Order: sequence, then structure tokens, then C-alpha cells
Amino acid sequence: MSRIDNETFYTAAIKKHGQDSKGVHWNSLHSQYTRFKVLLSFIQEENFSLVDAGCGFGDLYFYMQDENVPFSSYKGLDLCASMVNIAQEKTKQEILECNICTDTLPQADYYICSGAMNILTRFDTFLFIQNCYKASIKGFVFNLLMGEDDSLVYNHFYPKELQNLFDKLGAEVSVKKGYLKHDFTVFLKKPQGEV
Repeated sequence: MSRIDNETFYTAAIKKHGQDSKGVHWNSLHSQYTRFKVLLSFIQEENFSLVDAGCGFGDLYFYMQDENVPFSSYKGLDLCASMVNIAQEKTKQEILECNICTDTLPQADYYICSGAMNILTRFDTFLFIQNCYKASIKGFVFNLLMGEDDSLVYNHFYPKELQNLFDKLGAEVSVKKGYLKHDFTVFLKKPQGEV
């Protein structure tokens, strides 16, 4: 569950900013692309299948194409019906309306999430991470806002606050900080041999 209504939050941004990075509540295209670059830096292979969890307009799909990222398939998931419709039209890929916290998720080599957990409650953030990790074959890469959790709208964590969950999942954990202020990225890699 979101701290505020998901559909209202994003629909208002689309009306105000249109179908660009600010329409999905990023400060700028630069910050959105910086996050994409960091997320993808953890995947060091070719021909991987990918699910974009909380795909928004499908911007990650176009970023990967522009950067010649060698993925084999892309699928997007989003809770917001208006985002799903826009992403389907723009990407011509399979984009599904989906509640990642409660619905059955499709399997893929990797799950990636950029920003979709930023307005969730802390409980649903844990659930979202757990479900994406379990639906991935090789791992889940995501970013979160870093800091004290004192906002009524945005969800903030320090990486150490998630360690118990990571231990419970049995994931190999890599964390990257310092690329943008108040942001961190986590790669939860499946141990070799685990599927």
C-alpha cells in the first residue's frame, strides 16, 4: 500500500509535466538516467530477460536500447492504469497492470525497480523486495531514497535497515551509494545454483 494514492500521485504529475522524467516524479532526466546506469551496472551479461517493476512510461526500455544494453526480452509491470496504457503505446512491449505486493509475478532473469517503492509504506517495501527477488532467476536490482523516514509522502531507508530482510532471503548483497545525494542502489543476487 502506498503512503498516498498511487493513481492520484502519478496522474497529477502526468497532467502537470507530461510524459517525461518529471511526469514520473524524477527531478530531471539526468537523475533518472544516472539511476538507470547504476542499476544496469550490476548486470554483467548478455541476452538476459528483464522485468521492469514499476515501469512507469517504459523509459528504462528506451534507455537500454539507446545504450545498446544486450537484453533478450523486456516486460513492464505497473500498478497505475494510466502508466500501463502509456507504456504499452510507447514501447509496444508487454506491459501488465499489476500489484507487485499481492499479484503472482512473471519470472525473468532479473527484476529491476527504479523509484517505484518511493511512496510505499515500509511494510509494503519489504513485501515488494521479497516478491521481486523470488520472481527473479538471477537477482533483483533496485534503488531507494536514503535518509530518515520522516516524510509523509516519500519512503526513506538506510541500507542497514534492510539487512534482516536480505539475510532472510539468503541473497548475496551489493550496495552502491554516492552517485546521487540521498539515493542508494542494491543488487540482491541469487546464490549460484539457486533458482
